[in-house]
Amino acid sequence: MPKVELNIPEHLEMQIAQMVEQGEFLNREEAIEDLLSTGMKAYKTSGPMDDNEPGFEDDGMMGHEDEYVF
Repeated sequence: MPKVELNIPEHLEMQIAQMVEQGEFLNREEAIEDLLSTGMKAYKTSGPMDDNEPGFEDDGMMGHEDEYVF
């Protein structure tokens, strides 16, 4: 798996550490990976949709008005 280095604000680091301490995640790496993945999925289904931007679904629905693809 590729490694990524990033800087995040102190308040986000504290929130991640708190979630790990509360047992929501095993460690920081798992927390960041899961939270990033969840955010990407949410962005793809509800974020800005630019037809010229690669990597986004052409249609966020599966032919049904109330069914989203996750």
